[in-house]
Amino acid sequence: MTAATGWKYEELAQRAEALQIVLESLPTGIVVADADGRLLFCNPAAEKILGTSVTLDAPDAWTSIYGWYLPDQVTVLPPERLPLTRAIRGEEVIDELVFVRNFERPAGVWIRINGWPLQDPSGLVSGGFVMFNDFTQGREAMQTLVLLSRVVEQTADSVVLTDTQGVIQYVNPAFEATTGYGKEEALGKTPRILKSGLHDAEFYRQLWARITEGQPSKGMIINRKKTGELYWAQQTITPMRDESGQLTNFVSVSQDVTELRRKQEQEFQLQLARDVQRRFYAAPPSIPGFDIGAASHPAYETGGDYFDFISMADGSLAIAVGDVAGHGFGSALIMALTRAYLRSFVSMQLAPDEVLAQVNRVLLHDLEQGQYVTLCIARLDPHLKTLSYASAAHVPGCVIRESGDLKHTLDSSGPPLGLFSESTFFLQPLIRLDPGEMVVLLTDGIAESASQDGNQFGAQRVLDYIRSHSHDSAQQIANGIYQAVRAYVKHDPQDDDITSVVIKVDSST
Repeated sequence: MTAATGWKYEELAQRAEALQIVLESLPTGIVVADADGRLLFCNPAAEKILGTSVTLDAPDAWTSIYGWYLPDQVTVLPPERLPLTRAIRGEEVIDELVFVRNFERPAGVWIRINGWPLQDPSGLVSGGFVMFNDFTQGREAMQTLVLLSRVVEQTADSVVLTDTQGVIQYVNPAFEATTGYGKEEALGKTPRILKSGLHDAEFYRQLWARITEGQPSKGMIINRKKTGELYWAQQTITPMRDESGQLTNFVSVSQDVTELRRKQEQEFQLQLARDVQRRFYAAPPSIPGFDIGAASHPAYETGGDYFDFISMADGSLAIAVGDVAGHGFGSALIMALTRAYLRSFVSMQLAPDEVLAQVNRVLLHDLEQGQYVTLCIARLDPHLKTLSYASAAHVPGCVIRESGDLKHTLDSSGPPLGLFSESTFFLQPLIRLDPGEMVVLLTDGIAESASQDGNQFGAQRVLDYIRSHSHDSAQQIANGIYQAVRAYVKHDPQDDDITSVVIKVDSST
């Protein structure tokens, strides 16, 4: 061997030693095997990651490492599918995820692995090697990232990501569904595409100033969809910062609350209507020689039934019981209007039939086609103990003797209010009320309430109830009629308003 040759071998040995030191110092696991599968090299990082010591030169040492699994963590990789085995066969393994579990790693470890064949100068495969890293924490982070991505993609709230200039970089499917703008239409634009025109420039200036200062902004905003439809959004805009604290993005999360606001507004209006309507139900007056009771139970939050007691200048008492076609908020408003008209004309000391004629006249201009009101007005003279009345197609009332016999039926004396301009109403003959007798005025929700088999409560059951409870107070009877009806229908949902007025003549007078 010449000196030059010896120097070259020494140089190669030094390079090999330096290379081995480098490979053994790398945090990446490296394993090298020859064509027969005998391990030629395994650095400390590989043994640490795999959790086991590897015997070099032993055939199949790589395949004997216990527990190589597919990403499902259940299916065992057969020896021929191991990354190093495939590399020895001449196959490249690029960025595969494998799960390894053994006695030293009972919880298992995820490794991201790459492998390549080793080739001699002639191109023949002389072995293979693999390089891998512990990807357990990285996989957990990736799983978290995937989960968060799914949350953002599947949430019902609109999510918009912009840069610090407000240019949209991302929108989720909920944004597309809510606004009507597709992703491609929104990207590169600014949220001004949703501008409704209902907020002034100062509103947007303050919002922008707040978020560019790094402060979150939360509040209600009115936006406009692609179709031009307006909608209310509860919006939170959060400034995002990087590790150095610099603003990088703004994230807007908003929820379409239009329907919620509509319901809240309806609830407010209904509550207001309930409060107003309660004031309509005047407390029964106290009149010597008479016991008067009344009760009204709307089918919905508000109703179209109405009763009223109006004291007149001559000492008589006007009693009104009415029913608007339909139910709910609209019917309550019509009844409020009817009440105002009725009280105005009663104060003019008009007879019941004249009051009906005047109320009909003014309602013709207020009601829409198909709307109408049935109304019975009675006038009680406490001194003469007489009753006069007129009825605009209202359900018949009755006068019952102390014995329980039916004395008078208070039938209709004219058509409903608000339908015909030429309607005529007739004042019925004066009825003298004797001691112990009872006047009962009702709405049709009582007699027409039906049981599950379709049978209605009917007028006869009303009379039977009154007769069997004739010794109760007028208020107890009025309340009891409602309870009897509800018991009859087995407390099924109430589908009509129920109102009753009871006037008892003192039997001692």
